[in-house]
Amino acid sequence: VIPSLTGPHEIADILETFVATPEGTALAYGSLVFMALLPIFFGALRSVSCGKSKNSSDMPETITGRDAARFPIIASCTLFGLYLFFKIFSQEYINLLLSMYFFVLGILALSHTMSPFMNRIFPASIPIKQYQLLFTQGSGETKEEIVNYEFDTKDMICLVISTVVGVWYILKKHWIANNLFGLAFALNGVELLHLNNISTGCILLGGLFVYDVFWVFGTNVMVTVAKSFEAPIKLVFPQDLLEKGLGASQFAMLGLGDIVIPGIFIALLLRFDVSLKKNTRTYFHTSFLAYIFGLGLTIWVMHTFKHAQPALLYLVPACIGFPVVVALLKGELTEMFSIVCYVNEPAGSGPWAANPYPQPCGCGGVTAAC
Repeated sequence: VIPSLTGPHEIADILETFVATPEGTALAYGSLVFMALLPIFFGALRSVSCGKSKNSSDMPETITGRDAARFPIIASCTLFGLYLFFKIFSQEYINLLLSMYFFVLGILALSHTMSPFMNRIFPASIPIKQYQLLFTQGSGETKEEIVNYEFDTKDMICLVISTVVGVWYILKKHWIANNLFGLAFALNGVELLHLNNISTGCILLGGLFVYDVFWVFGTNVMVTVAKSFEAPIKLVFPQDLLEKGLGASQFAMLGLGDIVIPGIFIALLLRFDVSLKKNTRTYFHTSFLAYIFGLGLTIWVMHTFKHAQPALLYLVPACIGFPVVVALLKGELTEMFSIVCYVNEPAGSGPWAANPYPQPCGCGGVTAAC
């Protein structure tokens, strides 16, 4: 998922010469907003309990304060590197290599996304066989597991379906296949990338706020890469769908970074809500509504001024500001910034052994229990 976060993070029209109808514009932007909300909502819910998986590939990656501080620098280097590649080398060959890379990642991401739904609809009459993919290094007492992936018949079906979508994307580059992969990347990012506390989230969002504004308004790098990069790192929706149907070709787009970066912060606030044990989701609902407000404001400004906008310019103040104001009003601001609510331990281990579901830590700080 990480490469998708370092790509373009703005909403823009690909062809400036195309004039969309008001209906087509409203449909395109409304669809982008709806698609952006799906991985944030479901990814946040899945992030609460994703630690119960025994597969190492399903365990969350924790972003620390140091990681958050470095991320805008790494993202800037990656973005500028892509810009230079597109300027120096043939765009066709670069996109071919990137397409193959994201073809593999997309199949795995989409398969992981479909797995919970397949568990619900899979017929009970069909026998389920278990499989294990194991790679080790060394022998005897020095033997070390590199990959230990367990899967079953349902996972195999998800993999086959995902491969069909991947072949469709490689052959046709159809926008629906692109969006299926993009939604899978975004949902997996929100689910599996965990911030260790609110302060780290503020550092990450603040750094990428500056990154987004600089590369969109300060240079033409972001927009150039966005238009040249043919990979499912953005959601797209045609503005001429009403006129041309599924064969439409004039797209509005939203970079996955504008979904995943605020999304992992919103997921953190949901885990914070759970850790308070008050049976409310105040901070999650507040930040979710703040995201809708920020994205809507981005679209309005872009449509009014006819210029690509760095969405994080509007999303970051909204997603941080609204929950902080609520915490101030509730007198929970100190608790919000001191609590550590990222630790998810697998079922049957640690202090939550009696509970079959992993529990976000609500210790008020780093302690032995955390």
